[in-house]
Amino acid sequence: MSEPPAADFPGQTAGGRFGRRPGPPRPAERRIASGSGGPPPRRASPLPRWLVVVCVVALVLAGVAGLAFAWFEQAMLRDMPEIPSREALWAIRRSPGMTFLDHNGGVIATRGAKYGERVSLATLPSYAPKAFLAAEDRRFYQHGAVDLHAIVRAARRDLKEHRAAEGASTLTQQLARTLFLKPEHTLKRKVQEAVLAGRLEDMLGKDQVLELYLNRTFFGAGAYGLDAASQTYFGHPARQLSLTEAALLAAVPNAPSRLALTNDMAGAMVRARKILGVMRDEGWITAAQYSQAMSTPPALAPPRAGEGDYSYILDQAAAEASALSAGQSPDLVVRLTIDPKLQAAGLDAVRYGVETLGKGRRVSQGALVALGPDGAIRAMVGGLDHDKSAFNRVTQARRQPGSSFKAFVYGAAMEHGVGPNDIRQDAPIAVNGWTPENYGGHFSGAVTVRAALARSINTISVRLAQEVGPEAVGELARRCGITTIPPHPGLSIALGAYEVSLLEMAGAYQVFQTGGGKTMPYLIEELRSTRGDVIYAHAPSAPTPVYDTLFATRMVEMMKGVITGGTGTGANLGRPEAGKTGTSQNWRDAWFIGFTPDMLAGVWVGNDDNRPMAKVTGGEIPAAIWKRFMTVALKDTPPSDFPWLSKEPEPPAQGPPEGEAGGGPYLDEPAGPDMGAPVDEPPVDSDGAAESGQGEAGWDARGAPDRNLSDRPYPDRGAPYRPAPDSYPPPQDDGSRRGGSYYDAGPRYRPPDPYRQDEQDGDPRYGDRGARAPADNASPDDPPPRYRY
Repeated sequence: MSEPPAADFPGQTAGGRFGRRPGPPRPAERRIASGSGGPPPRRASPLPRWLVVVCVVALVLAGVAGLAFAWFEQAMLRDMPEIPSREALWAIRRSPGMTFLDHNGGVIATRGAKYGERVSLATLPSYAPKAFLAAEDRRFYQHGAVDLHAIVRAARRDLKEHRAAEGASTLTQQLARTLFLKPEHTLKRKVQEAVLAGRLEDMLGKDQVLELYLNRTFFGAGAYGLDAASQTYFGHPARQLSLTEAALLAAVPNAPSRLALTNDMAGAMVRARKILGVMRDEGWITAAQYSQAMSTPPALAPPRAGEGDYSYILDQAAAEASALSAGQSPDLVVRLTIDPKLQAAGLDAVRYGVETLGKGRRVSQGALVALGPDGAIRAMVGGLDHDKSAFNRVTQARRQPGSSFKAFVYGAAMEHGVGPNDIRQDAPIAVNGWTPENYGGHFSGAVTVRAALARSINTISVRLAQEVGPEAVGELARRCGITTIPPHPGLSIALGAYEVSLLEMAGAYQVFQTGGGKTMPYLIEELRSTRGDVIYAHAPSAPTPVYDTLFATRMVEMMKGVITGGTGTGANLGRPEAGKTGTSQNWRDAWFIGFTPDMLAGVWVGNDDNRPMAKVTGGEIPAAIWKRFMTVALKDTPPSDFPWLSKEPEPPAQGPPEGEAGGGPYLDEPAGPDMGAPVDEPPVDSDGAAESGQGEAGWDARGAPDRNLSDRPYPDRGAPYRPAPDSYPPPQDDGSRRGGSYYDAGPRYRPPDPYRQDEQDGDPRYGDRGARAPADNASPDDPPPRYRY
């Protein structure tokens, strides 16, 4: 047996290098050992490493691409609108056109989108569609739905000029955006626009896409489609367009509101000349045609008659009709409740009141609304001139109603057992440091509730609200239809601190007119399609009972006294009528709302910027406007009393002071500085004593009127503040509050309601608001005394 071979290197064992035992010889070694010649054969090797890497990278990229596509589809295409049928494309998202009729069926106006005849390429002059291609997409027939060449060109220019200097949307993309998408500047919108454009071209082809574009594009002035634009601007159909007219219309869709030919003819003409130059360069018109078109600018058709006195009404009616139709018909015939005779009378009365009676008294605006007993709006004057201001002061403005809100204070008192002949003390009253007073600082002592409403006495309104609770007053107002009163109003509700619209106030007063039934004001009688299908019709119904007829009888009888011998004598027509005046803080708003059995009308005057008027009260200009209007409205209506009045015997009077109902007319009670001591009187200190030394004159130790002064109609002006009579104990004052007249801006008066100053104080839009600070116990539900839209 032979020995194993010796190690070749130090440390190598006989068992092989590094201790490994040698295995059997490989085949090549055996062949060499056996003496066979030639190189050994190559062993098969695994896949090249680079190929493995490439495969792995490809798989990773494919996975990333799949995830990216899934994200892209989810984020960009998930809510993309579907394309409807070919025929539906002509009506999709089409704004309705409206024809408005008055109560008698006469046409008032047409409004909304104007759509002409459906045009085709074959019926148009050959240069008309080419003008639009020159303006928007001259390579329309050479590229697909998306023009990559235009995208690159626009990107280069944008980068060069560092701004969005050029667009790259094709005509088909613009059409897709018009029909299906919102005009948002987002990547998602651009992606969806491109996808929808491709689908449109696949469905329709180039020619039909161009036709659809010409028929659905907006051209300003309410005109949609080429034929409507031609009729609107030039007075003839699109098939009669001249070359210059076609180029002008092609210039408009780039900025239809700004470049509308009735807005900026010069700007549109500049763009039209560029379009004509492109058409010449492309060989679509000859040089002679170009020269002739450049030298003959077209004349616009004379404008059609405007909407005149109905603009405010049509704004409101159009919004309501769109909501009622809910897209059921693209074109509507809207029959309104408006009486043309009353509408003209209303506008005449408002203009007379503001421009004539209000001259020199800082009155710039007025509004009027008239309602039939069923709530039908017979006239609506939202302002003096719609062209100067489209803001509707009947429906949109919210203003403080002042004493006109007292109808709901006294109405709530009737529900809580107070009678018209009950006695209340017109005397100083303090509520947590707030001491509301009467106009001029006068106090009358014992007064019936009937006379207090007729004379609009502030202290008694506050006492009644305190008796029944402000929540009860607010609940009645909400029951009658006023929506702006919070669930827990402050006591300032007694003097009309919460802002309301004129339409809501008028609608709420109808509860008294109808004997306790609520009728919602309405403007649209019927809505039809142009084919005659009835889409909506107002259903006549009896008023919804919300107030007892007995209490309504008492309220109407008391409000008759407002006109016959109280603050509203300026509205006296000499027939059965009832109403209430109102004047807000510092004479910023003046109201009169009154009614007969046949008609109710509400009037407001003031200033949009909330500036005070020159001591205009509700019994002056508003009452005069109301009387002027109602004289025309009731000209052919015989006088009659309210047929539903209760015939129950009146409870005996409780001995009202002699002669209290006479002596009219009375001034309305504004919630302003003159509601307390007049400006020419000496100030009153925090203890309630007059600085002039008039101290105790006119009042006994209980705070009641001094009977020694009974021969005078009123106590001294500037009478000192004293505690209220025992029957109306004021809350204890902790010394941290100061009394004073409601809303007074002077240094010694602060209301208890949270009329806080904020960033809007001092803003000229809100007028002179003075230095008002909140009371310590201010209710969070009390409103700030600012004008809200």
